Amino acid sequence: MGVRKRNKADEVKEAKKQQYFAKLVNCPTSPRKMRLVADLVRNVDVDRALQILKHSSKDASGKVEKLLLSAIANWQNKNEGVRIEDSNLYVKEIYVDSGRVLKRIQPAPQGRAHRVKKRSNHVTLFLSSRNLANVETENIINQDELKETKVKKDKKK
Repeated sequence: MGVRKRNKADEVKEAKKQQYFAKLVNCPTSPRKMRLVADLVRNVDVDRALQILKHSSKDASGKVEKLLLSAIANWQNKNEGVRIEDSNLYVKEIYVDSGRVLKRIQPAPQGRAHRVKKRSNHVTLFLSSRNLANVETENIINQDELKETKVKKDKKK
């Protein structure tokens, strides 16, 4: 492995340490049905999201609930000694990608056959802390203000 590639890999590894996520791969539910459930919990606090998923009548909600619990466990492993209640966790990002499609044949009248597509999906869920998000946005705003003041000083000269 070259030096640049190794450095980039190290940067990615460090960035992953600061992210709290869980993935569900090859879930045998159509992506369209799973996106309906994902939209319910996007940008919602973790406790509220668990309640929404627990009381939802959709089959996919059980799978997303289990995924959310896995992401919370991942957060706890990376932040030992910190309480969940104090951290204000919320579902920062959740997206559903299409997985593999199994093609099956359904018998049809007069000796014909129809194709049936059995779809699957991949779900990725990211957690973040509301406190951390506020700090990040403040840092970005402060950096923008510094750039603006530098530009104004340069224009005066």
